[in-house]
Amino acid sequence: MAKSRFEYVRDFEQRDVLLPETYIVVRIDGKKFHAFSNYYGFEKPNDTRALKLMNACAKNVVLHYRSEVILAYGESDEYSFILRSDTTLYNRRVDKISSLFVSLFTSQYVTLWLKFFPDHPLDVKHLPFFDSRCVSYPNLKCIKDYLSWRFVDTHINNLYNTVFWQLVQKCGLTTREAENKLSGTVSSEKQEILFSECGINYNNEPEMFKKGSLITRKGDILHIDVIKKIDELFEGYK
Repeated sequence: MAKSRFEYVRDFEQRDVLLPETYIVVRIDGKKFHAFSNYYGFEKPNDTRALKLMNACAKNVVLHYRSEVILAYGESDEYSFILRSDTTLYNRRVDKISSLFVSLFTSQYVTLWLKFFPDHPLDVKHLPFFDSRCVSYPNLKCIKDYLSWRFVDTHINNLYNTVFWQLVQKCGLTTREAENKLSGTVSSEKQEILFSECGINYNNEPEMFKKGSLITRKGDILHIDVIKKIDELFEGYK
Protein backbone atom coordinates (compact mmCIF):
# COMPACT_ATOMS: atom_id res chain seq x y z
CA MET A 1 0.00 0.00 0.00
CA ALA A 2 1.31 3.42 -0.95
CA LYS A 3 2.55 5.60 1.87
CA SER A 4 1.84 9.29 2.26
CA ARG A 5 3.01 12.12 4.47
CA PHE A 6 -0.32 11.90 6.29
CA GLU A 7 0.19 8.36 7.51
CA TYR A 8 1.81 9.53 10.73
CA VAL A 9 -1.67 9.98 12.24
CA ARG A 10 -1.87 6.20 12.67
CA ASP A 11 0.67 6.55 15.48
CA PHE A 12 -2.07 8.04 17.66
CA GLU A 13 -4.13 4.85 17.58
CA GLN A 14 -4.13 2.86 20.81
CA ARG A 15 -4.11 -0.93 20.68
CA ASP A 16 -4.90 -2.11 24.19
CA VAL A 17 -4.37 -5.85 24.54
CA LEU A 18 -5.83 -8.09 27.23
CA LEU A 19 -3.33 -9.97 29.36
CA PRO A 20 -2.24 -13.33 27.92
CA GLU A 21 -3.34 -16.59 29.51
CA THR A 22 -6.32 -14.98 31.21
CA TYR A 23 -9.99 -15.74 30.69
CA ILE A 24 -11.93 -13.02 28.90
CA VAL A 25 -15.52 -12.03 29.62
CA VAL A 26 -17.35 -9.92 27.06
CA ARG A 27 -20.46 -8.50 28.73
CA ILE A 28 -23.14 -6.92 26.57
CA ASP A 29 -25.81 -4.79 28.20
CA GLY A 30 -28.83 -2.98 26.80
CA LYS A 31 -28.58 0.81 26.78
CA LYS A 32 -31.68 2.65 28.05
CA PHE A 33 -33.63 -0.58 27.76
CA HIS A 34 -36.17 0.53 30.35
CA ALA A 35 -37.46 3.15 27.94
CA PHE A 36 -37.07 0.78 24.99
CA SER A 37 -39.10 -1.97 26.67
CA ASN A 38 -41.82 0.50 27.67
CA TYR A 39 -42.11 1.82 24.13
CA TYR A 40 -42.64 -1.67 22.70
CA GLY A 41 -44.89 -2.79 25.52
CA PHE A 42 -42.78 -5.55 27.04
CA GLU A 43 -44.69 -7.58 29.60
CA LYS A 44 -43.61 -7.07 33.21
CA PRO A 45 -41.81 -8.47 35.11
CA ASN A 46 -40.66 -10.75 32.28
CA ASP A 47 -41.43 -10.79 28.59
CA THR A 48 -40.90 -14.28 27.22
CA ARG A 49 -40.59 -12.99 23.65
CA ALA A 50 -37.86 -10.53 24.60
CA LEU A 51 -35.90 -13.12 26.57
CA LYS A 52 -36.10 -15.65 23.75
CA LEU A 53 -34.93 -12.99 21.32
CA MET A 54 -31.90 -12.28 23.50
CA ASN A 55 -31.19 -16.01 23.68
CA ALA A 56 -31.43 -16.41 19.91
CA CYS A 57 -29.00 -13.53 19.36
CA ALA A 58 -26.55 -14.87 21.92
CA LYS A 59 -26.76 -18.37 20.45
CA ASN A 60 -25.77 -17.06 17.03
CA VAL A 61 -22.84 -15.16 18.54
CA VAL A 62 -21.67 -18.30 20.36
CA LEU A 63 -21.92 -20.40 17.22
CA HIS A 64 -20.01 -17.78 15.23
CA TYR A 65 -17.18 -17.85 17.78
CA ARG A 66 -17.63 -21.47 18.79
CA SER A 67 -13.92 -22.26 18.91
CA GLU A 68 -13.23 -19.36 21.27
CA VAL A 69 -16.27 -19.22 23.56
CA ILE A 70 -16.70 -21.66 26.46
CA LEU A 71 -20.26 -20.60 27.25
CA ALA A 72 -22.56 -17.60 27.51
CA TYR A 73 -24.98 -16.60 30.26
CA GLY A 74 -27.80 -14.10 30.06
CA GLU A 75 -30.58 -12.44 31.98
CA SER A 76 -32.92 -9.57 31.12
CA ASP A 77 -31.08 -7.32 28.61
CA GLU A 78 -27.60 -8.59 29.49
CA TYR A 79 -25.36 -11.36 28.16
CA SER A 80 -21.87 -12.49 29.17
CA PHE A 81 -19.62 -14.46 26.81
CA ILE A 82 -16.72 -16.34 28.42
CA LEU A 83 -13.69 -16.90 26.20
CA ARG A 84 -10.93 -19.44 26.70
CA SER A 85 -7.79 -18.31 28.52
CA ASP A 86 -5.62 -19.33 25.56
CA THR A 87 -7.68 -17.55 22.91
CA THR A 88 -5.77 -15.43 20.42
CA LEU A 89 -8.93 -14.00 18.88
CA TYR A 90 -8.13 -10.65 17.20
CA ASN A 91 -4.76 -10.84 18.95
CA ARG A 92 -6.69 -10.22 22.19
CA ARG A 93 -7.26 -6.58 21.25
CA VAL A 94 -9.90 -5.03 23.51
CA ASP A 95 -11.39 -2.75 20.87
CA LYS A 96 -11.74 -5.51 18.30
CA ILE A 97 -13.28 -8.10 20.63
CA SER A 98 -15.64 -5.67 22.33
CA SER A 99 -16.86 -3.92 19.19
CA LEU A 100 -17.27 -7.03 17.04
CA PHE A 101 -19.16 -9.00 19.68
CA VAL A 102 -21.59 -6.19 20.39
CA SER A 103 -22.09 -5.28 16.74
CA LEU A 104 -22.81 -8.91 15.82
CA PHE A 105 -25.22 -9.21 18.73
CA THR A 106 -27.04 -5.99 17.81
CA SER A 107 -27.34 -6.91 14.14
CA GLN A 108 -28.85 -10.24 15.19
CA TYR A 109 -31.30 -8.45 17.49
CA VAL A 110 -32.55 -6.18 14.72
CA THR A 111 -32.67 -9.00 12.14
CA LEU A 112 -34.55 -11.42 14.39
CA TRP A 113 -36.88 -8.84 15.96
CA LEU A 114 -39.94 -9.56 13.76
CA LYS A 115 -39.65 -13.28 14.42
CA PHE A 116 -40.47 -12.61 18.08
CA PHE A 117 -42.46 -9.37 17.74
CA PRO A 118 -44.28 -9.81 14.41
CA ASP A 119 -46.91 -7.20 15.24
CA HIS A 120 -44.46 -4.52 16.37
CA PRO A 121 -42.00 -3.46 13.66
CA LEU A 122 -39.00 -1.52 14.91
CA ASP A 123 -39.38 2.25 14.81
CA VAL A 124 -36.30 4.01 13.44
CA LYS A 125 -36.64 6.52 16.28
CA HIS A 126 -36.61 3.75 18.88
CA LEU A 127 -33.92 1.26 17.90
CA PRO A 128 -32.12 -1.12 20.27
CA PHE A 129 -28.49 -0.57 21.09
CA PHE A 130 -26.06 -2.17 23.50
CA ASP A 131 -22.81 -1.34 25.22
CA SER A 132 -19.98 -3.81 25.68
CA ARG A 133 -16.93 -4.31 27.85
CA CYS A 134 -14.09 -6.80 28.04
CA VAL A 135 -12.68 -7.95 31.36
CA SER A 136 -9.82 -10.40 31.86
CA TYR A 137 -9.82 -12.78 34.83
CA PRO A 138 -6.62 -14.48 36.01
CA ASN A 139 -7.88 -17.97 36.78
CA LEU A 140 -10.76 -20.40 36.64
CA LYS A 141 -11.87 -19.68 40.21
CA CYS A 142 -12.53 -16.06 39.29
CA ILE A 143 -14.49 -17.11 36.22
CA LYS A 144 -16.61 -19.51 38.26
CA ASP A 145 -17.23 -16.77 40.82
CA TYR A 146 -18.13 -14.33 38.03
CA LEU A 147 -20.72 -16.69 36.59
CA SER A 148 -22.08 -17.45 40.06
CA TRP A 149 -22.37 -13.70 40.71
CA ARG A 150 -24.47 -13.18 37.58
CA PHE A 151 -26.63 -16.20 38.49
CA VAL A 152 -27.30 -14.89 41.99
CA ASP A 153 -28.03 -11.45 40.54
CA THR A 154 -30.63 -13.05 38.28
CA HIS A 155 -32.38 -14.66 41.25
CA ILE A 156 -32.36 -11.50 43.37
CA ASN A 157 -33.63 -9.25 40.59
CA ASN A 158 -36.26 -11.64 39.33
CA LEU A 159 -37.70 -12.41 42.76
CA TYR A 160 -37.99 -8.72 43.59
CA ASN A 161 -39.49 -7.80 40.21
CA THR A 162 -41.94 -10.70 40.30
CA VAL A 163 -43.31 -9.73 43.71
CA PHE A 164 -43.24 -6.02 42.92
CA TRP A 165 -45.24 -6.28 39.71
CA GLN A 166 -47.71 -8.79 41.12
CA LEU A 167 -48.43 -6.39 43.97
CA VAL A 168 -49.03 -3.63 41.45
CA GLN A 169 -50.89 -5.58 38.75
CA LYS A 170 -52.80 -8.10 40.83
CA CYS A 171 -53.16 -6.51 44.25
CA GLY A 172 -53.71 -2.93 43.11
CA LEU A 173 -50.83 -1.30 45.01
CA THR A 174 -49.14 1.77 43.63
CA THR A 175 -45.49 1.44 42.70
CA ARG A 176 -44.55 3.48 45.78
CA GLU A 177 -46.66 1.25 48.04
CA ALA A 178 -45.09 -1.87 46.54
CA GLU A 179 -41.60 -0.46 47.06
CA ASN A 180 -42.36 0.36 50.70
CA LYS A 181 -43.86 -3.07 51.33
CA LEU A 182 -40.77 -4.84 50.00
CA SER A 183 -38.23 -2.52 51.58
CA GLY A 184 -35.95 -4.43 53.93
CA THR A 185 -37.44 -7.85 53.21
CA VAL A 186 -35.32 -10.95 52.64
CA SER A 187 -35.94 -13.60 49.98
CA SER A 188 -38.10 -15.84 52.18
CA GLU A 189 -40.30 -12.88 53.13
CA LYS A 190 -40.72 -11.84 49.51
CA GLN A 191 -41.78 -15.37 48.58
CA GLU A 192 -44.27 -15.42 51.44
CA ILE A 193 -45.77 -12.09 50.32
CA LEU A 194 -46.05 -13.43 46.77
CA PHE A 195 -47.80 -16.57 47.95
CA SER A 196 -50.07 -15.20 50.68
CA GLU A 197 -51.14 -11.98 48.97
CA CYS A 198 -50.90 -12.84 45.27
CA GLY A 199 -51.51 -16.59 45.32
CA ILE A 200 -48.32 -17.37 43.44
CA ASN A 201 -45.75 -19.99 44.39
CA TYR A 202 -42.40 -18.63 43.23
CA ASN A 203 -41.07 -22.16 42.79
CA ASN A 204 -43.57 -22.64 39.95
CA GLU A 205 -42.33 -19.66 37.96
CA PRO A 206 -40.62 -20.50 34.62
CA GLU A 207 -37.04 -21.66 35.00
CA MET A 208 -35.87 -19.14 32.40
CA PHE A 209 -37.11 -16.32 34.61
CA LYS A 210 -35.61 -17.68 37.83
CA LYS A 211 -32.29 -19.03 36.54
CA GLY A 212 -31.48 -17.08 33.42
CA SER A 213 -30.21 -18.74 30.26
CA LEU A 214 -26.94 -20.55 29.69
CA ILE A 215 -25.73 -21.33 26.18
CA THR A 216 -23.15 -24.04 25.56
CA ARG A 217 -20.60 -23.85 22.76
CA LYS A 218 -22.82 -26.33 20.84
CA GLY A 219 -25.66 -23.83 20.97
CA ASP A 220 -27.81 -25.63 23.54
CA ILE A 221 -29.86 -23.23 25.67
CA LEU A 222 -30.24 -24.36 29.28
CA HIS A 223 -32.01 -22.97 32.34
CA ILE A 224 -30.12 -24.58 35.19
CA ASP A 225 -28.73 -23.92 38.65
CA VAL A 226 -25.34 -22.58 37.58
CA ILE A 227 -23.79 -22.77 41.04
CA LYS A 228 -24.65 -26.47 41.47
CA LYS A 229 -23.32 -27.25 38.00
CA ILE A 230 -20.34 -24.87 38.02
CA ASP A 231 -17.60 -27.53 38.11
CA GLU A 232 -19.28 -29.57 35.41
CA LEU A 233 -19.61 -26.52 33.16
CA PHE A 234 -15.87 -25.90 33.20
CA GLU A 235 -14.71 -29.49 33.19
CA GLY A 236 -11.49 -29.77 31.23
CA TYR A 237 -10.44 -26.16 31.78
CA LYS A 238 -7.71 -25.05 34.17
